[in-house]
Amino acid sequence: MLKHAVGDGIRWVWGTAFRWGAIVSDTRAARRFGSFGEGSYIAFPQAVIMGEKYMHLGADVRIGPYVALSTGIGPGQVPVLERTLVIGDHTVIGRGSAIAAHFSVEIGSNVWLAPECFVCDQGHDWTDLDLPIGMQLGEAQATRIGDNSWLGHGVIVLPGVTIGEHVAVGAGSVVTEDLPDRCVAVGSPARPVREHDPEHGWVRAAAVRSRAAGETSGATAGEASGGVVGRIAGGTEGDLPGGSAGGTSRETS
Repeated sequence: MLKHAVGDGIRWVWGTAFRWGAIVSDTRAARRFGSFGEGSYIAFPQAVIMGEKYMHLGADVRIGPYVALSTGIGPGQVPVLERTLVIGDHTVIGRGSAIAAHFSVEIGSNVWLAPECFVCDQGHDWTDLDLPIGMQLGEAQATRIGDNSWLGHGVIVLPGVTIGEHVAVGAGSVVTEDLPDRCVAVGSPARPVREHDPEHGWVRAAAVRSRAAGETSGATAGEASGGVVGRIAGGTEGDLPGGSAGGTSRETS
């Protein structure tokens, strides 16, 4: 009985802390931010929040527990830009994610980051052999994630990258280069495997199509052309891995 009572007490205390420890709009903690939109929420417990003055959250932003948000290298540093970290309306940041903004990180509206994603705009240099790599700062480069995009569990976005609008990035991917609008990308480094064509809908990305075309180089020109067009327009299970309807979830899960 005592064990059950203690357990109930611990869960009650934790639940109360979870509710009351969250940062919500119109509270003292929220007023430390450059702007903190109506209905936005940062769950308790927070991992690290540093440099709130240079963070700007839109309306109805949802940030999960154990998330780290930082601007600048250390406490008290004044970044170059007033809006160093910008998060758009209705965006969701999953549990355990980290966003490190030294120069400029901008995440659009209606973006979803699954748990344990990492987004940054500056890394480390390694060229000076007389200094530890941790003391060598690389070039700060603006990082952008476009509206309506989704990043799977554990995605890493490196400095200087622009992810377009309506982009799905598969779990565990490392984004080292820009990704165009309306694509599905996977891998390390992340590469588009699907893209949206205005006429044919979701088709295999250009690089995948080129590889498929190369495999048919022994066929006649007419046969090769018909095969590639058939694969793009038809979207069969064999031609588009996962099928036209279910492929996205499989390729990005």
